[in-house]
Amino acid sequence: MKKLFSVKSEIGKLKTVLLHRPGLELENLTPRMLEKLLFDDIPWLNLAVHEHDYLADLFKSRGVEVLYLSSLVSEALDVNPEIKQKFIKQFLFEAHIHSETLTNVLTDYLNSFTDTKEMVEKTMAGIRKSEVPNFIRRTLSDYIRDYPFVTDPMPNLYFTRDPFCVVGNGIMLNKMFTLTRSRETIYGEYIFNYHPKYGNPPEIYYFRDFPSTIEGGDILVLSDKVLAIGVSERTHPSAIEKLAKILFFKYKSGFQKVLAVDIPKTRSFMHLDTVFTQVDYGKFTTHAELNDVMRVFELSPDIEHEGKLTVKPIEKPLREILEHYLERDITLIPCGGNDLVAGSREQWSDGANTLAIAPGEVIVYQRNHITNELLVQNGIKIHTIPSSELSRGRGGPRCMSMPFYREEI
Repeated sequence: MKKLFSVKSEIGKLKTVLLHRPGLELENLTPRMLEKLLFDDIPWLNLAVHEHDYLADLFKSRGVEVLYLSSLVSEALDVNPEIKQKFIKQFLFEAHIHSETLTNVLTDYLNSFTDTKEMVEKTMAGIRKSEVPNFIRRTLSDYIRDYPFVTDPMPNLYFTRDPFCVVGNGIMLNKMFTLTRSRETIYGEYIFNYHPKYGNPPEIYYFRDFPSTIEGGDILVLSDKVLAIGVSERTHPSAIEKLAKILFFKYKSGFQKVLAVDIPKTRSFMHLDTVFTQVDYGKFTTHAELNDVMRVFELSPDIEHEGKLTVKPIEKPLREILEHYLERDITLIPCGGNDLVAGSREQWSDGANTLAIAPGEVIVYQRNHITNELLVQNGIKIHTIPSSELSRGRGGPRCMSMPFYREEI
């Protein structure tokens, strides 16, 4: 019987992927809320959906099974009524609805949806005060704050890579860095606990209630033995150590090394996969502004002290580090080439955030034409997708896709 979860590389032939089709959460973005909700601009929903459907159709045309987040969540909640009620209660609590009266009002409102998927999509979209039947201003905040929402929208959900991810044969339910994204992982919790097909995976490596933050965009599976994890603005060193111990000692995961890659703690270097992705066996795209010499820390089991880690600092050029751990020649393809202006511009629209669907075959945004031409020159087959609206959320094809299963290489 085929395993449901297996991701032992970044480039193995992609067989199953999880997406989230953008919904009304994008139409609930307002200029005042952009910074809070981690957007720089407001995408036009109709075109964003069209672009996202283009991506999904491309996956299907290449033989990839496409799963949708809201469908999996609703299927999990429909297993029995108690699970659905538990979800509603937990969602409202994590949305900071602490008034007993308002909790009861919103519980009734969410239960009024006859279709579970519509109810799930409403929790994602955000609940406006004007949508709640007989909403009454009760608190001082209601009277003073001119705020239209009872629960905030979750516009970052179409970046399915970050809140939960598959590593090796296991699942990670991540602890998100920002308050606005922390609620996203509730959907993974219900999928992986209750879904009739994908629930109860044998190995869960990280839980959303762990104290230290880690996000999927910082995790790259370099091989079935080596993980690279970005020490970024959003992933804390202690989370990497926690994960390494679980992989090495709690489960026989097969991973022998974890490389903690120190990257700048800025929005343009948001996650490791925005500055560094694999496109073929020995080929990677990189941010043009990455330092020639990288600070990397190798985590491995301490052979003298059971359950302890050995941490070895490394300061070398990225190419040399990759050649050592992958045991092959490495080619680095800088985003935008060697042109500082082009590199900066195309990095902003995620030119380095490629998604491999097979060795040497990737999905990229068509707007990053300089980087795309360099990929072709380096023997990479590219599939371009439109991105005028999707790219406004500062994430590319890898950010928007969460592989469940890749063939081994």
